[in-house]
Amino acid sequence: MMQVYILKRVLLFPLTLFFASLVIFLVLRVLPGDVAHVILSSGGEATYTQEEYRALRQQLGLDRPLYAQYGSWLWDLLRLDLGTSFYFKTSVAEEIGRRFPLTLELAVIAWAFSLLVGVTLGVLMAVYQDTWLDYLLRIISISGVTMPAYWTGSLIILVLVAVFGWLPPLGAVPLWKDPIKNIQQFTFPALAIGYLYAAIIARMTRSAMLEVLRQDYMRTAWAKGLPLFTGVRRHALKNALIPVVTISGYQFGHLMAGVLILEFLFAIPGLGRALFEGVRVRDYPMIQAVVMLTALVFLVSNLLVDISYAWLNPRIRYR
Repeated sequence: MMQVYILKRVLLFPLTLFFASLVIFLVLRVLPGDVAHVILSSGGEATYTQEEYRALRQQLGLDRPLYAQYGSWLWDLLRLDLGTSFYFKTSVAEEIGRRFPLTLELAVIAWAFSLLVGVTLGVLMAVYQDTWLDYLLRIISISGVTMPAYWTGSLIILVLVAVFGWLPPLGAVPLWKDPIKNIQQFTFPALAIGYLYAAIIARMTRSAMLEVLRQDYMRTAWAKGLPLFTGVRRHALKNALIPVVTISGYQFGHLMAGVLILEFLFAIPGLGRALFEGVRVRDYPMIQAVVMLTALVFLVSNLLVDISYAWLNPRIRYR
């Protein structure tokens, strides 16, 4: 039963998050660098004394055994207490609450763009297989796969400045404050990162559509006079979308975790910037909170993908 399967997946959430928390905690502790040294040296040269160094480590709780540090952090996490940033001295929960909507908006726009464009191009490539349109769209999709998002973003800025003499608006204004400026600021970074994922979806859609279009029931439908795109829309596309839904669901999780460079490039103060700044100064609470939130988004997106299978293909049986 589908309900039993979903219940099993939901019950795996705590276990998966536990292992994720353990991994990120241990990785941060074994990496070189000392957050106390970074904080005391932030003003320039390291002129602090050993007494100041030990006092700061004690204040941050870094002098305790690792199991005690992990236990305290895990207990605070269960109470939804994300702690205080070591470096910025602000509440991690407030910082994430301010930054998360920006990253989520960028990820949703890029994901919607990649899904719409990728599926459309994939269908066209399959329907017009081995024609000039197919070859042209395949070149575009291959180019998207081979071009990293940061390169595409840099190229967009370069072309806009060099050719049109216009620098796209940088930064991020919340949607509810200025919708027009918000759309202007998020359009180009969403296009830059969405192009990569649209190219992947397009190639996946093309392969899946070609397999479906070769089925006997599609040939029978066309032989009876069903219009080409009516058959594609009503019958072929729905069956071909199953692998596309799988990869698009995973892509959304990657988008939430992979907009770091794009946020830095377009000066968007989202979670990616927070993670970058946290890693730079060894801000354990900030890094741990961002990674755990990303893991949660991955789990939720994957669960939604599995649920959507039942709508796309009722023949699927859950065990």
